[in-house]
Amino acid sequence: MTTLLIIGASSGIGLATTKLALQRDHSVIAFSRSADSIPLQHDKLRKVVGDARKSDDVRRAISGADVVVQALGVPANARMLTGPIDLFSSATATLLPLMKEAGIRRLISVTGFGAGESRSAITPLQRLGFDLVFGRAYADKDIQEKSIVQSGLDWTIVRPGVLTKGRRTGRYQILTRPQDWRNGLISRSNVADFIVRQLTEDTYLRQAPVLVN
Repeated sequence: MTTLLIIGASSGIGLATTKLALQRDHSVIAFSRSADSIPLQHDKLRKVVGDARKSDDVRRAISGADVVVQALGVPANARMLTGPIDLFSSATATLLPLMKEAGIRRLISVTGFGAGESRSAITPLQRLGFDLVFGRAYADKDIQEKSIVQSGLDWTIVRPGVLTKGRRTGRYQILTRPQDWRNGLISRSNVADFIVRQLTEDTYLRQAPVLVN
């Protein structure tokens, strides 16, 4: 089975992916600044506390991994409106050379609907509110996505719609064609389901699908 490094493992999609990967008998290196607070104990789980922007921390965590899952997030607070936000691009700039150094080729990175080319699927009216609230974060995710696409790695970029706390159903839409892209709800658990499936599939290699229910 696979050993995956999950960057941003202590909450949200990262935590949901950690739980599901362990259920499916994969080994997990759970990396975040609050990794020691992850409410899980498992003989295939290693918790590593560190900052995704610091090379020494990431190098310590990446040892032994076969796949990297990048599930970074920023708190929904006033800083999203006032910025600056550079977590996504700076953490990716740290990660990519370390993956190459370690000989790891597979990267699954979560960004979101509205990042990169999927921004074209947001209507002009919706874009006003989107840019006001998420503009700084998604401008940084655009840089993140470009770095990943240009990396030469075996990447998949995951662009979920509006995230919910719903249960995992395994039933959701994987939209790969730009004409089909749209926003919609999807549970973090279903995003985790898609991510864990990619550990044994290559259907979406070097693609950036939008995920919605």
